[in-house]
Amino acid sequence: MRHGSPSPGVVGSELIRLLAGLARAPAAGAPAPVFAERLGGWLDWTGAIALAGALAATPAGAAAAAPPAQPASELAEAERACERAHAALAATIAGGALAQRPADADDFAPYRRHARACQQAMHDGVAVLRQRLRDALARHSARGARLAAIDAVLDRGLAARERFLLERIVTQLQAHHERLRRAADAGWQAAYTAEMQRVLRAELAHRMGPARGLLDALRQMETR
Repeated sequence: MRHGSPSPGVVGSELIRLLAGLARAPAAGAPAPVFAERLGGWLDWTGAIALAGALAATPAGAAAAAPPAQPASELAEAERACERAHAALAATIAGGALAQRPADADDFAPYRRHARACQQAMHDGVAVLRQRLRDALARHSARGARLAAIDAVLDRGLAARERFLLERIVTQLQAHHERLRRAADAGWQAAYTAEMQRVLRAELAHRMGPARGLLDALRQMETR
């Protein structure tokens, strides 16, 4: 079963929609550059060379050395690992400052600590899961090994860009907290807690996207 946004891509994603709502800005504007153009601006030259090398790798050349396909039990375990990771991270999001609202409603610090802790947990948990899925693909076939190599290059090459963008989420959450605090409408703290949880769950769906893509690839290879 999938959780969060069914399509955690960049354009039109649940995370983008929620953040645009917090900023009181429209979610869509001028046509965005195509993905290849964006990718060229995000990767440095070493990342671009590494990606070119992974894309140029010939699966047929490695077929003779590739181990036999793994049993279906590995796919089932990969699916369970994905669901366990999601469940654990969702529980982390629901805890902390969101489970017990701070006594001082005006103080954003507890929310900031919780959001940062959630982001670190998501970063670490998804990294472990993504590597596990890469390993499973690499054991499956030469095609799987090539896909795993491409994903690893993109993961390393885009890490700094993604970290920069996702860190801005906490800034937007703080600005929204301040707006609601100043308005002082009845029940604003409960409304803010619910909105913050929705944003963090959407971030989790976004971060899980590459792992779920690898799992889908493994599933397709196993069922062919």
